[in-house]
Amino acid sequence: MKAIGYRKSLPITDADALIDVEIDRPTPAGRDLLVRVEAVSVNPVDTKLRRNASPANGDLRILGFDAAGIVEAVGPGVTLFRPGDAVFYAGAIDRPGTNSEYHLVDERIVGARPASLSVAEAAALPLTAITAWEMLFDRLGLPREGGEGKSLLIVGGAGGVGSIAIQLARRLSKVRVLATASRPETADWVRELGAHDVIDHSRPMAEQVKALGLAGVDYVFSTNATDRHFPDLVELVAPQGHIGLIDDPEPIDVRLLKRKSVSLHWELMFTRSLFQTDDMIAQHELLTEVSRLVDAGTLRTTLTETLGRIDAATLRKAHALIESGKARGKVVLEGF
Repeated sequence: MKAIGYRKSLPITDADALIDVEIDRPTPAGRDLLVRVEAVSVNPVDTKLRRNASPANGDLRILGFDAAGIVEAVGPGVTLFRPGDAVFYAGAIDRPGTNSEYHLVDERIVGARPASLSVAEAAALPLTAITAWEMLFDRLGLPREGGEGKSLLIVGGAGGVGSIAIQLARRLSKVRVLATASRPETADWVRELGAHDVIDHSRPMAEQVKALGLAGVDYVFSTNATDRHFPDLVELVAPQGHIGLIDDPEPIDVRLLKRKSVSLHWELMFTRSLFQTDDMIAQHELLTEVSRLVDAGTLRTTLTETLGRIDAATLRKAHALIESGKARGKVVLEGF
């Protein structure tokens, strides 16, 4: 089968940063599904791994997490799906990735694909939807169907995670949603997705929060540049508030949170699959709910661009776009 991988960490401008290869098609065992991949999206984690995690001894590593496709075959322990089912999912960080024609994935982290979306539109959603959902509702404790009088700030609102987090918070709670954006087109995007207020993260944010009439923000969801923004976030968060982060910041001084008794929360959507936690199936349930909400018109895809076919040349373009920091929403590749 066709696949795209890398053998050495190289700048994305290098032709060997990602290469086309032919590898054997895997066979499902246990609770694995063998999925025929139809579309994939590219996330910052793909670029971080390519840049920083060189395979040992020049071995091949296949990246890719988000995928939408069709179940081709199932392992003997599978109970949730059968061949022919249309699915979407975000994969696991400790297994070969989705940048391949066929891919193995545990059924407990897979959802039924939204019937109302194209395959490309569906591929844009899983990783960011899981990350945003787990941070908002599992980590920060945002109240479902409640939260009147409370406020949430999403730093990096126009990115992939921010784009779905705005929708989830606005549609599934009653909190006031603030999102950051630093360019006119990204500010328009986050408003379109449902943000009540837009803040420019290139300027001091605490002052802008006060200008909105808020004494402090109850929940902060930082998707990027947490180390750069941290003193500002400490200033603007409300006493006994919550700050959650998903990036890999330089060291931050958590002692600054003590005076306000602020809680700090980490989110990594790979934790459940990486440690095979007892509640691993929660991601299947989460994606099933996301699919239902999409088909009900409550949530929309965050796809902004389909770059082309799934091959090394197109993936290099996608990685370069992500690394530029100018991506809006999600970038997808479709078909081999």
